[in-house]
Amino acid sequence: MRRIIFNQKGGVGKSSITVNLAAISAAKGYKTLVIDLDVQGNSSHYLGFDINQKSDKTIADLLNQTASWFSMASPTLDYPQPTDYDNLFLIPSSPKLDKLEPELERRYKIYKLRETLDELEKEYEHIYIDTPPNLNFYTKSGLIAAHNLLIPFDCDSFSQQALINLMDNLAELRDDHNRELSLEGIVVNMFNAQANFPRQIIESVKELGFPILEPYLPQSIKMKESHFQQIPLIHFQPKHKLTQQFSLLHQQLSDAKQAVKS
Repeated sequence: MRRIIFNQKGGVGKSSITVNLAAISAAKGYKTLVIDLDVQGNSSHYLGFDINQKSDKTIADLLNQTASWFSMASPTLDYPQPTDYDNLFLIPSSPKLDKLEPELERRYKIYKLRETLDELEKEYEHIYIDTPPNLNFYTKSGLIAAHNLLIPFDCDSFSQQALINLMDNLAELRDDHNRELSLEGIVVNMFNAQANFPRQIIESVKELGFPILEPYLPQSIKMKESHFQQIPLIHFQPKHKLTQQFSLLHQQLSDAKQAVKS
């Protein structure tokens, strides 16, 4: 299973959703890998990795092997790094991604991540891909490499318009590069159950035909505390409401996947 979490709009919780779903997957016994394609490295930080420390085992280093004529290639399976949690591994981000991007584009290495995941999938049962908040080379590479897509969504009109624009772009990319990419659904994040406006936005999105997943993920200070402590919610506050909502979402996605298989 290769799942990518993406929205062109920033601040919608991509890294939070990526890491917490991956952590639940690992806690359930699946060997799980997080790949952080965002130069900001929020997922890497959340899992305790400092992207500014010296390292030659980042996603930038892995992709750089494909862009250089003379580099000595390391085995792909050398790049996933263990985290503090059983079954949960990370290929961290790096500031080097910025400078590397033009070279990868020039050499048209847009399919290399898919080839890499073909190899990693032999070792890892679940792969989660975090992305930048724009449709750049790395995001396109991730969308071409993935099988399933989740779109985080916060309830405001700007997000609604961004969602419409995003789906137009994704339809073209899917048609040209990855017919296997399936939209699993829209994840409503930072939901305020006490306000009417978020529900109105959700209903308008449903009317457009977009699949809205439930449960909606509520706003919670525990998420910020979890980020600060660099501990995913399933390990930080396993009985908290937000943790339980993430677990329900993970189960819904698993059930849907099993239903498709059968």
